[in-house]
Amino acid sequence: MRARALRDRLEPFLPALSAVVASALALGGLTAWTAAGAAGSPAELTVTHARVLQPFPGRASTAVVFTVRNEGAADDRLLAVTSPAVNSAMLSQDADAGQAAARMRMIGSAPVPARGALEMTPYGTDVMVELREPVRLGERVPFTLHFRQSPPLNVEALVVRHSEWSYP
Repeated sequence: MRARALRDRLEPFLPALSAVVASALALGGLTAWTAAGAAGSPAELTVTHARVLQPFPGRASTAVVFTVRNEGAADDRLLAVTSPAVNSAMLSQDADAGQAAARMRMIGSAPVPARGALEMTPYGTDVMVELREPVRLGERVPFTLHFRQSPPLNVEALVVRHSEWSYP
């Protein structure tokens, strides 16, 4: 009888008590997430291995590749690449067209995963550019990479032969 009287007195407060318990659990989870360093950690981007492939004779268009490393806990996206040395620059990606052929398509952005990297290659994701003037082997060409959330990064890309785009 006594237990029933206690239950009758507590029953009106059960909905509020369950809301308090749910809020405490959510707050505990957010506190653990923040303590682990995941909450509010922005992307931390650096650019390495910037290469301009020397255009073929008589051509002004070529590919530029970068490796964009992200040491941060948040994903970001590369949205655009600009340079005073080019008339135009477009993100592109090769797609399998079948029968050992590839088809290039323009893309609006490229992912830069948290604690990962966007590694561009002339056979995958790259930047197609139309150069304003001819470039020489060993020359450095300035570029600015623009991201969805991170500030722009200024880099210089080294002009290399097509066979030398990869890591030394």
